[in-house]
Amino acid sequence: MKNVFKVSLLAAAVALTVGCNAKDEKATTTTQEVAAVAFKTDNEKAAYAIGASFSRYVETTLEKQAEFGMVLDKEMILQGITDTLRGNSKLTDEETIETLKAYDARVQEAAEKTQVEAAAKAAADAAAFLAENAKAEGVTVTESGLQYSVITEAEGPKPSAEDLVTVHYVGTLVDGTEFDSSVSRGEPVQFPLNGVIPGWTEGVQLMSVGEKFKFVIPSDLAYGEQGAGPIPPGATLIFEVELLDIESQAVPAEEAAPAAE
Repeated sequence: MKNVFKVSLLAAAVALTVGCNAKDEKATTTTQEVAAVAFKTDNEKAAYAIGASFSRYVETTLEKQAEFGMVLDKEMILQGITDTLRGNSKLTDEETIETLKAYDARVQEAAEKTQVEAAAKAAADAAAFLAENAKAEGVTVTESGLQYSVITEAEGPKPSAEDLVTVHYVGTLVDGTEFDSSVSRGEPVQFPLNGVIPGWTEGVQLMSVGEKFKFVIPSDLAYGEQGAGPIPPGATLIFEVELLDIESQAVPAEEAAPAAE
């Protein structure tokens, strides 16, 4: 009973993976219609489903590993499955485990190498982009490396790092991909200025209420090498920010001072 339960969990997990990676809903429906006619019993259908689910899982894994240059022969995989199910495996259990451990190590090494190369290329591209943007008319580069330009000028108060600010903004990657936008949501946002990424904390303090700036923020002033959600590691970010309001969080002097005796 215990072994059956384990197989059921495995089948459910793999089936979930298949569902998440379905590419063509129409094709899936057609397959299900054919299967309903072709299978004689529920057990026969379940057996086929386990094989199909496992194959989709393997296919997804192989596609991912191929990105690292690790390409396996599908026919050899099929042979291993067939031989083992028929009790004629060319490897002992110990040899299978050792072989897979060695392969996992090679996959890990290849993946790390690919990631290092991708990070190096991204850093070089970001440096080139920042250097080129710094030459653009109207762009100011601060000591920290933050780049900004004024889109709309206004006269008014500027926030301090401790203030609450209300803004509208659009955030994009350097390739133009929009990853966040209060404008698209149709609602401005309010937050403490010292509670956001350093590029925002520094940049918004340069703005007066009513002004709109464009910020180009290097990754070390944004989300760094860890990235965040749709923002990849090491990403340079571009924001258009409009400062709508400031709400001071400073305690008024009369409240801060002790009452006179």
